[in-house]
Amino acid sequence: MTDPSPAATPGPDGLPRTPWALGNGRLLAYYDSEWGMPVLDEVGLFERLSLEAFQSGLSWDVILAKRPALREVFHGFDPDRVAAMGDAEIAAALADARIIRNRAKIEAAIGNARAVVTLRDAGFPLPAHARDALRRAGLPVPAAGLPALIWSHMPATTPRPSTVDEVPTTSPEATALAKALKQRDFRFVGPTTSHALMEAIGMVDGHLAGSWRRGCSGLWDE
Repeated sequence: MTDPSPAATPGPDGLPRTPWALGNGRLLAYYDSEWGMPVLDEVGLFERLSLEAFQSGLSWDVILAKRPALREVFHGFDPDRVAAMGDAEIAAALADARIIRNRAKIEAAIGNARAVVTLRDAGFPLPAHARDALRRAGLPVPAAGLPALIWSHMPATTPRPSTVDEVPTTSPEATALAKALKQRDFRFVGPTTSHALMEAIGMVDGHLAGSWRRGCSGLWDE
């Protein structure tokens, strides 16, 4: 008989959470204050997209541990400054043991920043359900650039997992977002990465039923 899939689990304060949040204090703080909260600004979305790309093949805790250094090396994830990074800064990044020293990922972050800059004047209309959800939550509706492109793929419904095994790792909307990003020269943006991004920014609610953070984005009726 196999063990049942974990459900929401009480943390040290007694509040139930999705089990991965209980790995250590860093994961707990991220889960309680940031994961699943809406992000609609260009810098914030470029950072989340970059972090998800760097995470490929690694644990999220490694990314959180290296996040301060990544912010330093990549100029606070300001797309204009990252887009201007050249060979000397790439070499410095590859020599910096504080970050993920993967040339393909470093060069992808720079290329993605250039793609973000190119996107700024492009409009991407959001579906009515996405506009309505953002307005109900008192949030701005992005009209152009990376924020509009990403949020135009918000699904009409969100998963409602009760156990870890029920949490999806991709979706048709994530697959469509990955395709749209790749068409605009973004790299390290497959469907799984896109779905993780959508969870991280509240476009879908990845919190387990019973977690005290379920519904924290304000975008979904739970």
